[in-house]
Amino acid sequence: MGHYPGPVTIRLYDTSARQIRDFVPLTPGCVSIYLCGATVQAAPHIGHIRSGLNFDILRRWFTYRGYDVTFIRNVTDIDDKIIRKAADQGRPWWSIGFENERAFNDGYGALGCLPPTYEPRATGHVTEMVEMMRGLIERGHAYEADGNVYFDVRSFPGYLQLSNQELDNLLQPSGEGETGKRDPRDFAMWKAVKPGEPSWETPWGRGRPGWHLECSAMAHKYLGSAFDIHGGGLDLIFPHHENEIAQAKAFGDDFAGYWMHNAWVTMSGEKMSKSLGNSVLVSEMVKAWRPIVLRYYLGTPHYRSMIEYSEDALREAESAFARIEGFVQRVLEKAGGVVEPSAEVPPAFAEAMDDDLGVPQALAIVHTTVRQGNSALAADDKEAAVARLAEVRAMLGVLGLDPLDPHWAGDGADRGEDLHGVVDSLVRLVLDQREAARGRKDWGTADAIRDQLNQSGLVIEDGPQGPRWTLGPR
Repeated sequence: MGHYPGPVTIRLYDTSARQIRDFVPLTPGCVSIYLCGATVQAAPHIGHIRSGLNFDILRRWFTYRGYDVTFIRNVTDIDDKIIRKAADQGRPWWSIGFENERAFNDGYGALGCLPPTYEPRATGHVTEMVEMMRGLIERGHAYEADGNVYFDVRSFPGYLQLSNQELDNLLQPSGEGETGKRDPRDFAMWKAVKPGEPSWETPWGRGRPGWHLECSAMAHKYLGSAFDIHGGGLDLIFPHHENEIAQAKAFGDDFAGYWMHNAWVTMSGEKMSKSLGNSVLVSEMVKAWRPIVLRYYLGTPHYRSMIEYSEDALREAESAFARIEGFVQRVLEKAGGVVEPSAEVPPAFAEAMDDDLGVPQALAIVHTTVRQGNSALAADDKEAAVARLAEVRAMLGVLGLDPLDPHWAGDGADRGEDLHGVVDSLVRLVLDQREAARGRKDWGTADAIRDQLNQSGLVIEDGPQGPRWTLGPR
């Protein structure tokens, strides 16, 4: 169902234009997105998952706005790091890739990311890569040397426009065994076979893909010669995305109309990275924090803003989301049943999201609506409180943060939520004692019981239907 309360103009920051542009899809009513996904040499940290989460919110917003979205997120399942790790561990290269691909999908799923329309692996598209290399060689943009196939960067006048660099000053990353280059700035599309490494047959001898070729070939196969949006992290602008553009456009594709890049998660100002030893694994984080809180933490800053990781910031996110959840539960108790999301989000929320996915500004509307709903509850205005909850659920649904969504039904089970019924019975027993003390006007005992519960990490709220408890922030 489309949501068109009026003329819709979504505006997005385009890295290639270095400005915010009105989004105009190639096909009216449709959006095609290619996101550079995981290189599966290791399990994901929260910096990896942030990219998938940001583009999940983008996809959800396009869907809310009535677009039919095709979302491709690739898997790089062969590269130098995977091969080195396989050699170090004495394991097949494919077992490293498959194990970590599953870990990435577990991470995406835990944080509520919708599955992509297609999720192609690099190793499943060697035929398409060979076809692209053959076409580039025929057009004079690539050449073979010592079993390697290189792209001739001087043959493509638009090279480095995305990263805004000068060719004369370029330092092209180069791997071991990349011999025979005509120019040190040329980059490898295909690498000649080495002893003990996986390889595939090509017209130029056995070898394996270079990093960049796979995305140009897979975007062409699944989205055609032109598509709307290409996304990824800031660190991919050069060399990866720059080299993708060169290959695709030299092959004859128009390629991506818009380039969107998300910022990093940092620790002490440095990009989170396994090589720096400063990464925080998603698999460990979901044991310590509820996944919906992690999604709130990673998904609510603007996608182009850096996130400096800290437990204090996580606790703030936990407290902020607890305020939303508390409102939701109080209204449900007041309503005595389910409150469905409203058909449309408030106009101010839509305006924020249309403006380069302004999630922080949109979230401010969520919290304002929660405050209005709490005021309605305090005034015993059930109708207004229910209306505000319907709006809150609609907004949270777009952000993938609706606590009543079935996806989050088991959220927190790993932290012992399965014991909720037992804890509730014990807390109710203590609360009954507190109510008895209040009934006989023994305020000192009643306050002491409340204080002891607070010290145990529980927040007690007195309402017209009796006291209720929630877990307080850690």
